[in-house]
Amino acid sequence: MRSQVLEVFLVHPGGPYWVNKDDGVWGIPKGEIEEGEDALLAAQREFNEETGSIVAGPFTALKPVKQRSGKLIRAWAARGELDPSALNSNLFSMEWPPGSGGMQSFPEVDRGAWFLLEQARVKISASQIPLLEELATLFATQAAP
Repeated sequence: MRSQVLEVFLVHPGGPYWVNKDDGVWGIPKGEIEEGEDALLAAQREFNEETGSIVAGPFTALKPVKQRSGKLIRAWAARGELDPSALNSNLFSMEWPPGSGGMQSFPEVDRGAWFLLEQARVKISASQIPLLEELATLFATQAAP
C-alpha cells in the first residue's frame, strides 16, 4: 500500500510589489467575507476567484489565525486536485507606476503550486504557519492506523 504524502496548495500574490518576492509571501487563497455571508461560502467563492477552480468538501475547519495587520484568517482544509498551470485569477486595478496617474490591471494571484509541508513552511507567510501545523496534526491523526 502506498503511503499518502501531505501536500498543500498555496498561491503567490500578484501585482508589481510581489514580482521579485518568493519565500514568506505565498499563502492560502483568501479574501473578504461580505456582509451577512457565510464564512465557508466566502472561502469557496474566494478560492474560485483566485484560482478559477471550484473546491468541494468535505471541509475541515481550522483554527483562525491573525495576521500582523490584525486581519483574522478563517480557513478550511479539503482534499482535492488542482492543476496549477490552469490557474485563472481575477484581476485588480491600481495606479502603476506610482504617481503616474495611469491605472493597470494585475491578477490577484500570479501563480499557484503544490508544496510538501516542509517547503510550504518556507513559502507561506509567517502568520499562516499555524494553519500548516494544524493541518499536519490532522493529517497525521487521519493517516494513523
